Amino acid sequence: MRSTRRSRARSNTGCSGRVPRVPALVVSAIGRDRPGIVAGITGVLVAHGANLADSQTGILSGRFTMMLIVEAAAGVDIDALRADLEAAAAQLGLDAILIHDVAETEQEAAVPSLIVTLYGIDHPGIVHAVAKALAEIDVNITDLNTRLIQETGEQPLYAMMLEVAPPPGLGHRELEEQLRKVAGEQQLEVSVRELATDSL
Repeated sequence: MRSTRRSRARSNTGCSGRVPRVPALVVSAIGRDRPGIVAGITGVLVAHGANLADSQTGILSGRFTMMLIVEAAAGVDIDALRADLEAAAAQLGLDAILIHDVAETEQEAAVPSLIVTLYGIDHPGIVHAVAKALAEIDVNITDLNTRLIQETGEQPLYAMMLEVAPPPGLGHRELEEQLRKVAGEQQLEVSVRELATDSL
């Protein structure tokens, strides 16, 4: 798994952790980075009366990536929306754009409270090993950011940062201790700290 940076934008849904309902559509896209991608795709959504409820964008291996959660207007023509999104994607030179339905349901959103940082010499299996170790102690990954750092003449370093929601009673010191085993097996340095709250 490789990524270089990630940015995130979220709608004004409040900070309580409750999501009133999962919106009706997911739009995802990937392509060569250039100005105007977000403007072009969101322009199509506005034209069809769709509301952008949540979003994540970033750069993965030199490609701009976008994931949008969209609340569709009543009676929206999904086929026409898909056709217009595909036309916009072609004009923007994107590699792919997809739109699909998601089930509507109330849910409790996991609220992250800790940040886990790991880094070490790059090799296959790092993400899987760490994710498996977290899953085994019921820690929910809510955000994952990885980066390959390569300097001339040096071995590439793999850096990994995760926002996680631990189960009740598991603090940052306890989680760091729990992760020392997998970090040692993967030859990684690990640290865990509390996540600073913000206004989003």
